[in-house]
Amino acid sequence: MKQGTYDIIVVGGGHSGIEAALVASKMNRSVLLVTMDTNAIGRMSCNPAIGGLAKGQMVREIDVLGGAMGLFADKAGIQFKVLNKKKGRAVWSPRAQVDKRVYESLVRKSIKNSNVELCQGEVVAIVESGGRVKAVVLRDETKIKSNSVIITAGTFLSGTIHIGERKIKAGRMGEEQSEGLTENLESMGFHSSRLKTGTPPRLDKNTVNWDRAVLASGDKDPVPFSYSTKNFNPPNTPCHTLKTNREAHDIIQNNQDRSPMFLGDIGGVGPRYCPSIEDKVSRFKDRDSHILFLEPEWANSDQIYLNGFSTSLPEETQIAALRQVEGLEEVEFFRPGYAIEYDYFPPSQLRTTLETKDLKGLYFAGQMNGTSGYEEAAAQGLVCGINAAISVNNGEPLVLTRDSSYIGVMIDDLITKDTLEPYRMFTSRAEYRLLLRFYNSCDRLLGIAKSKSALGKDRLETMENVLRQKEGLSLSLGELSLQPRDLLGVSSLKQQTPAREALKRPEVSIFDLPEKTTLLEDCLEPWQKKEVLFDVESEIKYRGYIDRHIKEIRSMKKSQSVSISKDIDYFSIPGLSKEAVEKLSFVRPENMGQAMRVSGITPTDMSVLGIHLSKT
Repeated sequence: MKQGTYDIIVVGGGHSGIEAALVASKMNRSVLLVTMDTNAIGRMSCNPAIGGLAKGQMVREIDVLGGAMGLFADKAGIQFKVLNKKKGRAVWSPRAQVDKRVYESLVRKSIKNSNVELCQGEVVAIVESGGRVKAVVLRDETKIKSNSVIITAGTFLSGTIHIGERKIKAGRMGEEQSEGLTENLESMGFHSSRLKTGTPPRLDKNTVNWDRAVLASGDKDPVPFSYSTKNFNPPNTPCHTLKTNREAHDIIQNNQDRSPMFLGDIGGVGPRYCPSIEDKVSRFKDRDSHILFLEPEWANSDQIYLNGFSTSLPEETQIAALRQVEGLEEVEFFRPGYAIEYDYFPPSQLRTTLETKDLKGLYFAGQMNGTSGYEEAAAQGLVCGINAAISVNNGEPLVLTRDSSYIGVMIDDLITKDTLEPYRMFTSRAEYRLLLRFYNSCDRLLGIAKSKSALGKDRLETMENVLRQKEGLSLSLGELSLQPRDLLGVSSLKQQTPAREALKRPEVSIFDLPEKTTLLEDCLEPWQKKEVLFDVESEIKYRGYIDRHIKEIRSMKKSQSVSISKDIDYFSIPGLSKEAVEKLSFVRPENMGQAMRVSGITPTDMSVLGIHLSKT
């Protein structure tokens, strides 16, 4: 039994809990991590991958802010690929297939080597006094004191697994659900609801006809997530793809009445952008096929993750449908796909720091905030950990804005918009995505990380060196002029031209410059040199658009920076629509910018609110 008082208690050992605990510990706070199964810390319960569209940007941002996910992914990665390469540079996003076993081992080792204390137990209640957290209570009635508690409960709050007509009380397959904490929080005035997510079946590798599968390799020149990764040379383990067909669709369609989603057994809403296979077949009846990704769960694994076939259909229906797919005629399962329904707390109840509005010292992170995805969870956990650590000495909290990071976009979306389905990050959610490139995360966030003391000395020095090299390269290019002979094959260059002007042309690349090898020092990793060259080039090529974004941001911040008191009575403001009164009273935005982004708020409502604030 754990006794005593801790600066911070973290509840849950998933991706958000890990980041919260590790970063708070690095900031010299005493941290207790309470989890129901210490052997499950860092478990990748769904897909064997880190990163993806916009998610990859968040992993790099996590790294700059002092988080660990990027380092773990780089060491455990077995295939790396930058997605969206056929589109503009603003939406390029890195993704890695990872070895689940290695990843989990790295997490557990990191926790073991930190100052984080572990406690195997189930938190069932929060103790508060005077509007502040004071302690947590375990199932065995043990009380552990702390003025800061971060809850990262994942899918465990009243979790229920659905496989056809079968219902299993569980937080994950083979792991018990958590009961009591939802009711305790509700008794304090918090609102909860239900969401659902799902996972596909795991296939036996030896029952797949690989001759029918299409090879999907990673990049030949892979890019890591963490600036601190050295000697990066991961294996390029192959993945494969297959496609469903009409025969498989017919079996799924004919068994829709056995799906708990269609039967009404699941009340929670699932993720819009990761629909189940029964959803896809039902919604896209004109499609003859849907792509399936066959991804190894670890190196030399016999277990294959079937990405694209998330389902809650009965096991016999799942396997019957898949055996219609060319290449899967004799497939066998290690585990069927399933849906899981769980409690979450609408994040409009949170501040921009992810601290709850109504109870000081209580923070929520991860899936209980309505998000879905390892990366979203890790980012929230990191922000909670930093802010809880800062609050010990009443310091200035970390608040990330929409123009600073994808993490800032996500948090703003969560607390200002209705979260009616599991939230996933995409590049399209960021209006300033040209500024939020994967390659410039260090430029955007290193100053913030330094101010919060969330980085160790070695990581800080590495990132500062990258920035120095980037600044030096930019200055060198300002002094460099090119002759037509310097860029053979570029017919548009007829005379001596400043390098910066030449690089604005789409046909000219910085990698073609004759002096490029002398512009950077050898203190950078090879991949870092490429990134520096590439991002400086991007800054030059897109300067006009970037300047336009910066001008828009300055104007927006000036007009929307007016603070709004948390005690404002919206019911007393004449002229506000009924919907605006209800939404603003519930969300309680901290400023005019947030108020404007609340769902259902009209320009007229904003005008009325602005006039009222100018008079008070």
